[in-house]
This record gives sequence, structure tokens and C-alpha cells, in this order.
Amino acid sequence: MDYLKDIGMRAKNASVKLALLLQDEKNNALKACAAALLESRDEILDANSEDVKRSRENGVKESLIDRLMLTPERIKAMADGLLEVCALPDPVGEVLSMHVLPNGLVIGEKRVPLGVIGMIYESRPNVTADAFALCFKTGNAVILRGGSDAIQSNKAIVKALHKGLRKSGITEDAVLLIEDTSRELVNKLMRMNDYIDVLIPRGGYSLIQSVKENSSIPVIETGTGNCHIYVDRDADLDMAEKIVINAKTSRPGVCNAVETMLVDAAVAGEFLPKALKALQELNVEIRG
Repeated sequence: MDYLKDIGMRAKNASVKLALLLQDEKNNALKACAAALLESRDEILDANSEDVKRSRENGVKESLIDRLMLTPERIKAMADGLLEVCALPDPVGEVLSMHVLPNGLVIGEKRVPLGVIGMIYESRPNVTADAFALCFKTGNAVILRGGSDAIQSNKAIVKALHKGLRKSGITEDAVLLIEDTSRELVNKLMRMNDYIDVLIPRGGYSLIQSVKENSSIPVIETGTGNCHIYVDRDADLDMAEKIVINAKTSRPGVCNAVETMLVDAAVAGEFLPKALKALQELNVEIRG
């Protein structure tokens, strides 16, 4: 059977089962998956070191390697992220509105799972766990296609998630990773209408545009990112400077690193010279 078709059929079959799971079943499975990530820490780190080594050999910038790199703390953060999703209220079955028409017809709006979600994303392997958790909590199966630079990391993470699902008695097909990283396969993925109900691209502008232009599946578009910080006239300027420096320099390769700073004219004369000097000393390029 065709590789993608097999994955699509498995995800579609899994989605029917996931839609019927009770809140406690989903939460217990998320807890088991979080524990499995921690138990598989060494295996995930070994796999990640392969990706990092290959990226360095290919001349990838260090800021982008930081986005790719995993540490024990980042794996702990991934596990904590699953527990945070676990603590969220279950949206499935929530009734948003209900009313009766004059003719007696009852019309309501209720949250239900979408079915199978396809996710195409770049670099950051923590997205693998995040995407699974959000899709699983909402009763959906997910097909993941991460970047080739993180393929070994993603395989190890999904292996750990499968371990947690097995312990919970839930089908491993709740999360499926496309291990073939060829562009040709991505183009086929974007036309799997029979199996995927919605496609979500998460990454840079070119990726999002490519999916929008080529997909025959409905697409949920994410922002390409232009993160702002606004410094108000009533702000604590010393604290504002620390926030700006942290937001720009702690992890410059991630999508929520600040890119634009807006300052109230009333404090610009006092704040900007000091803040810009501090940023330049940290090798931040200033454009304004």
C-alpha cells in the first residue's frame, strides 16, 4: 500500500476512536505520555545530538541550531506542556449556543472534533509534543511532518508518545510521524482530502504560502510572526529594558523572540539611548 495512504487510513480510523474518549481517558493518557518523555530523555537527547551534529556540518547558523537543540530542561518543559494541556477544560461537547425558532426547530452550536489534522512544521522538535497534546485533547488524530533537520529528534519523541499511549490502552495511531522528509511527499500530503480534514502549517512565510497555494485541504493559517514590545510612558524603564533584552537575546531563533520595539514618545528620549546601547553591546542589529 502507498506509504501516505496507509498513514492516512490509520489516522482516519484512529480519529473515530479518539472522538469518543472521555475527559479522564484523555487526561490519563497525556499524563502517561508526559512520563514517557521523561523516561525516554536519554534516547531523545542522543537522537537530537545527531540532528545538531548534522546541522553544524551543513553550516547552519548557531541561532537556528539553538532552536533545534534539546536539553534535559527542554524535555522537562515538553512534559510539563502536556500536563498543562491535561489541566485545561475539555472542549469536546461544549454547547456554545442553543435556541428555538418560531417553528419549533432547535438550533445549537456545539464543539466537536475535526477528525484528522495534518501539521507541517519546521525545526523545533518540541512542536511535535505540543501538536500531539492539543490535537489529542480535542479528540483529533494528528499526522506530523516536521523538518528534515529534526527528523531523528521527532522520531524519538513520537516513539515516547507511543509508549505513553500504549500504557493507557489507546491507539498509537493518535499521532503519526511522516519519516520521509522529501518535498515530493509534502506535495502529496497537501492533497490527501480523503484522509485529512484540516492542514496547519507552522513556520516561516515561504512554508505557509506554499501550503496555502498548493493544498486542496482546508488550511488554518498561522502568523509568520512579528513580535512587538510596547514601552508605555508609565512603565518601569529599568524593568522594560530587562524585558526587551531578555525577549530579544535569550533565544533569538525562536518564533516569539521580539522583533519590533515601540516606545511612547514621552519616554523615548530617556529610554531609547540606554536600551539601544545595551542591545548593541549584545550584538543585536538595530533598524529604525
